[in-house]
Amino acid sequence: MGFQTFSSPYDWSRIDRYRRIASAVPGGVADLSVGSPVDTVPDSVQDALARSADGKDAHGYPATIGSPVLRQALKDWFRSERGVDLDSCGASLLPTVGSKEAVSLMASLLHLGEGDVVVQPAVSYPTYAIGTQLSGARVVTVDDPADVESWVSIPGVRAIWVNSPSNPTGAVLDAEDLAAIVRAARSIGAVVLSDECYALLTWTPGGPAGEPAPCILDPEVCQGSADGLICLYSLSKQSNMAGYRSAFMAGDPNLLGPMTTYRKQIGMIISGPVQAAMVAALADRQEVRIQRDRYFRRLSILVDALRSFGYQATMPQGGLYLWVRSRGGDCWEDMETLASLGILPSPGEFYGDSSHLRLSTTVSDAVMDQVADRLGS
Repeated sequence: MGFQTFSSPYDWSRIDRYRRIASAVPGGVADLSVGSPVDTVPDSVQDALARSADGKDAHGYPATIGSPVLRQALKDWFRSERGVDLDSCGASLLPTVGSKEAVSLMASLLHLGEGDVVVQPAVSYPTYAIGTQLSGARVVTVDDPADVESWVSIPGVRAIWVNSPSNPTGAVLDAEDLAAIVRAARSIGAVVLSDECYALLTWTPGGPAGEPAPCILDPEVCQGSADGLICLYSLSKQSNMAGYRSAFMAGDPNLLGPMTTYRKQIGMIISGPVQAAMVAALADRQEVRIQRDRYFRRLSILVDALRSFGYQATMPQGGLYLWVRSRGGDCWEDMETLASLGILPSPGEFYGDSSHLRLSTTVSDAVMDQVADRLGS
């Protein structure tokens, strides 16, 4: 059937005008639009990449399912960082070339199409909807997937996207909410797709939270079974490896097994050196803690600066973005105002709500200090 057409307001060329305005301000643009990490890749990751540059999985073909060392590292990480024993819940693993390709191809790899429905939050990462449209299935948005009554009786629901912590809002679903989603989805034979890419970036008013966001494969959530569940995770933010395209899925082997077969045939394989780098990143928990502290400091500075400028900004529950209501009621008016100060956010329309702005903290400390100065002047 091939890819179907899609439509989306998610087009970065739409903010080019505001980028030009911001770039003309003395000192240049402070770009808080795209969430692209700027901090150093951990030394442990760089060393592992270099050591494996001429390894067996570099000059030869690596395994689509990941090397035995990577698969064990992923199991160890789930156990230590997420409180999940993949073997006990019967989950399998599949590395992906970044999380975006997994998200965008998900509905197609699940064989969804005309007549099928994929539920997602109304305010969310745009690629969920784009991926559903590419498959030919229909997108249905709800305010909160945890309100299962809003979608469980809709005819044709085959999958439900959840994202906790959310991009862009930072909202975190608790274990009880996730368990309710799982029960409802299983009652209608639908798959739960849980994007948990920011799970280790959770916040309290005083600093990083002690616990990550709950996992869809947590035994309290999944009742000891991965049936009908897929968890997605990325190393892009926790270890600054966006350019490494290093991510993975864990969940129902009856779903991931066929996906693995397709990926073998079309060559969607993480390179051997990057797999070795992933092993190092998963083990280097100290560097993850350092990065968490960086994001918390930047979020705190940005919250205070936006408040001083008249925004009702609060620390998110998780993630690395601030989601704030525009002062004038329309994101594009605020885009103009902030661009005149040399600050470039993302318009909330990209994420489903044109009354808000999203501001990323994936900038250096110096740039965040510059943002604070501009908003306070």
